[in-house]
Amino acid sequence: MDNEHLGSSEKLLLAAIDLISKKGYNGVTTLDIARAAGLSEKTLFRHFGTKLKLLEAALNRLDYAEEMKKLFKERLVWELEIDLLTICRTYHEIMNRNRKLVMISLKEADQLPEFKKRMHQHPLQLLEMLTNYFKEMGERGKMIPTNPELQAFTWIMAHFGAFINDLDAGINYPDIEMEPFLQESVKIFTKALTP
Repeated sequence: MDNEHLGSSEKLLLAAIDLISKKGYNGVTTLDIARAAGLSEKTLFRHFGTKLKLLEAALNRLDYAEEMKKLFKERLVWELEIDLLTICRTYHEIMNRNRKLVMISLKEADQLPEFKKRMHQHPLQLLEMLTNYFKEMGERGKMIPTNPELQAFTWIMAHFGAFINDLDAGINYPDIEMEPFLQESVKIFTKALTP
């Protein structure tokens, strides 16, 4: 959708995310954000009040936990390899869609501790969902006895690390492409955890 058809709030959110991800929280003023959105600073204040509240509203857009909850409720087929591939592809799709917000949370962690804390809620919710999935797979006899939370944590850390490498344009491991990594990591998990 082009910027012309977006509402004022949406234009401001997108401008804030874009500018703050490039210049940092302190490197951007409310006037900069308003101008980038093609609006007045007064409009920004009317919609959000402060730059911090604008950034918090942008964070609410990320909320990947809701999208993942829906996936866990509606799209699982209770076959480990198929489910893990669906979960990891969805995770990376969501994280890439919100990569600028992730960059802000990483760069501004010391400056905006509350923002970092709220960003951390998403992986904690994913950890709980994945842990419960692994428990259920164990109860169904489709996974070996294991520590489901530790397996979920290991899975999340592997995929978050891959996302971070990709966030840096893959400069650390340029010969590793994302899709083959996703498939290989799922095969390894499946082989290790299947009875």
